[in-house]
Amino acid sequence: MQDPAHIDLVLLGARPKAVAALLRYFRDLDTAEEAFQEACLRALQSWPEKGPPRDPTAWLIMVGRNAALDSIRRHRGDESLDDDLLPHEDQVSVPERLDDSDYRDDILRLMFVCGHPTLPAPQQIALALRIVSGLTVEQIARAFLVSASAMEQRITRAKRAIATAGVEFETPGAPERAQRLAAVSAMIYLIFNEGYGSTPDTAEVRGPLAGEAIRLARLLLGLFPTDPEVLGLLALLLLQHSRAAARFGTRGELVLLEDQDRRLWNRALIDEGQVLLEKAARHGEPGPYQLQAAIAALHARATTASETSWEEIDLLYQALERLMPSPVVTLNRAVAVAKLRGPEAALQLIEPLADKLSGYFYFHGLRGALLTQLDRPDAARESLNRALGLANTAAEADHIRQQLDSLS
Repeated sequence: MQDPAHIDLVLLGARPKAVAALLRYFRDLDTAEEAFQEACLRALQSWPEKGPPRDPTAWLIMVGRNAALDSIRRHRGDESLDDDLLPHEDQVSVPERLDDSDYRDDILRLMFVCGHPTLPAPQQIALALRIVSGLTVEQIARAFLVSASAMEQRITRAKRAIATAGVEFETPGAPERAQRLAAVSAMIYLIFNEGYGSTPDTAEVRGPLAGEAIRLARLLLGLFPTDPEVLGLLALLLLQHSRAAARFGTRGELVLLEDQDRRLWNRALIDEGQVLLEKAARHGEPGPYQLQAAIAALHARATTASETSWEEIDLLYQALERLMPSPVVTLNRAVAVAKLRGPEAALQLIEPLADKLSGYFYFHGLRGALLTQLDRPDAARESLNRALGLANTAAEADHIRQQLDSLS
C-alpha cells in the first residue's frame, strides 16, 4: 500500500510536464487541464495498491490524452480517430520520445501561456497558480482575499483571452524563446511579490505564494540551468525571502531593513542565493535580476546595518538605471544616495519623479522621511499624509503614523 501523501507529491511534481505535453497535443488549456485531472483520478484509483509506474509523468500524459480523446469522440460522435495509432493504458509504462525531446519548450510554452503579456498581472498570477502549480480556485481566492466565484471568473477570462491571442505552438526559435523566458520570469516575480508583500494578518493565506514562486523559479532553472538571468531571478527570490522572519515585529509592526534583527535571517537561503549569483556572474552578462540580486546580497553580507556597502549598492543601482530605466529604480537608489551624501542630495534626486510617482506610497514615504531629516516638518507632514492615504497595508499605515507622531 502506497502512502497517499507520497502519491500527492508525485502528482504535484509531474503536473507541469504532463499538463504542458497535453497542451501541445490539444492546444487548449481547458482540455489539457481536464485531461490531467482525469489521469490523476485514475492514478489515485490504481497507484495506492500497485504503486506509481516507473515513469509517472509519461503514464499521466498517455492516460490523460486517451481520456481526452475518448471524451472528444463522445461529444462529437466521431469514430474517425484510429485507436490503433494511439497509446492505451496497457502501454502507458512506455515513455514517448516526443515528450522527452520537447520537455523544455513544452513547459516554457505552458508557463508563457499563463504569463502571456496581454493578460493583466492578477490574471497571469491566478492562471499560473491554477494551471502550473495546481492550486484550487478556493486556495487562490483566499490568497487574493476574494470569493471563489470571483476568482473562477478571473481565471475563465484569462483562458478566453489566451484563446483569442492565438499563441504559437511550434518550437520557438532563439529570439522567441528569449522573449518567452523574460515574460515567464516576470510572472514568477509577480507571484513572489504577492507572497512577500503579505503582512502578519494575511501571511497565512498569502505568504505561501512566495514559496510557490521559488518552486517555479527552480523549475525554470532546471530547464535553463546556464541562463544567467534565470540564475539571477532565483538568487533574488532566495535572498529577499531570507529576510521574511525579520520584517515584522511581535505586534505586527513593520521593521525597516536597517532595524531588522539579522539573526533571524535565513542563512541557508542567503548562502544558496550567493552561490547562484556567483554562477550567473561567470557569464559576464549582467541583467536586471542579477543586479537586483547583487544588491540584496550586499545587504545580506553585512552583519550589521553600519557595515552595508552603500557605495557598491549605489553603483549597482546606477547600472540598473542604465539597463532598465525606471522611476522606481531611481527612488530605490535615492536611499543609497542619502546614506552616502545626505538627505538633501537624495531629495534632489527624487523631486523630478513627483509626477510619475504621485500615486506611489513609497515615494511620499521616502520624501517625508528625507524632509524630516532636513528639519522641514511642514513639508514632511504633507508628504507623510499623502503616504498615509496611499498605504497598502495596516502595517504601512502604522509606520507612517509613527513618523507623523514624531513630528508633533
